[in-house]
Amino acid sequence: MREVTFLRKNADKWMSFETKLKNHKTESADDLADLYIELNNDLAYAQSCFADTKTSQYLNDLSIQAHNTIYKNRKESVSRFITYWTTEIPELFSYRLKELSAAIFIFLLFCSIGVLSQMNDASFARLILGDAYINLTVNNIEEGDPLAIYGMHTQMDMFFKITFNNIRVSFVNFILGIFTVFGTAWVMLKNGIMVGVFITFFDGYNLLSEAMLVIFIHGALELSAITISGAAGFVLGNSFIFPGTYKRSVSFVKGVKEGIKMLVSLIPVFIVAGFLESFVTRYTSMPLFLSLFIIIGSFVFIIGYYIVMPTRIYLKRKNSIYARL
Repeated sequence: MREVTFLRKNADKWMSFETKLKNHKTESADDLADLYIELNNDLAYAQSCFADTKTSQYLNDLSIQAHNTIYKNRKESVSRFITYWTTEIPELFSYRLKELSAAIFIFLLFCSIGVLSQMNDASFARLILGDAYINLTVNNIEEGDPLAIYGMHTQMDMFFKITFNNIRVSFVNFILGIFTVFGTAWVMLKNGIMVGVFITFFDGYNLLSEAMLVIFIHGALELSAITISGAAGFVLGNSFIFPGTYKRSVSFVKGVKEGIKMLVSLIPVFIVAGFLESFVTRYTSMPLFLSLFIIIGSFVFIIGYYIVMPTRIYLKRKNSIYARL
């Protein structure tokens, strides 16, 4: 479809939408939300076919105006809370699958570096994990309970400290995105290498499977959330490096809001991960089926909510664009 044809086909609809935004107090919130979704489809089409044109810029500006009008002025409700988690968050990630894919790749790459480094130098673990931790763990291994460290502190004390620390790390991971991808990648470098070294260290004592079944009770959620916070950092960094058709300042503000929204979605994940590490992981001799149930269930949730649902939304939006061609 040519740009002129696209304009003629949709101009009246956009003008009508502008009028309804000006009179938003008398309009149905649901009707405005439906129009906003349709407007975003038009915006996605314009950005794909008519990038860097006045049409694309106009739809960008109208989309921002619509978002501010709908989400800042309407009353919050229980249904709004539900749609936030069931619709808005997956839709946001559907636009950020590239950043998420990059974060997953980079984290796994750094994990691999940690594995190779420990394999080639057995003393590398002391540099990364510290002498105190290594000495304590070796002592626990000799006493027959290699992961006894998880039962050394009171449960509530561990819960608050671990949860707060994980949330802090995720926000640092995000904020360092202001230094482009290199800032966020630095945090992921430290965490990825640490995980790789940890796994290889236990493998050196033939305790890999035992360690994984215990550590990933909370690690499945914790490490996944840290990786996703890296994606939020990439969103922040890319927002002012690659503003696209937005003004750089507008793109940056948009990146900040989207990144914070991505982080907010991780807070319940960190809370559950902190609970599991404080109250469940300490039972290192729990039945195999229960450990696997928690680990597999955690990964199913993360993959389903942050990858499968957004991918379906992305494909549906892409097919809608192709149908217009």
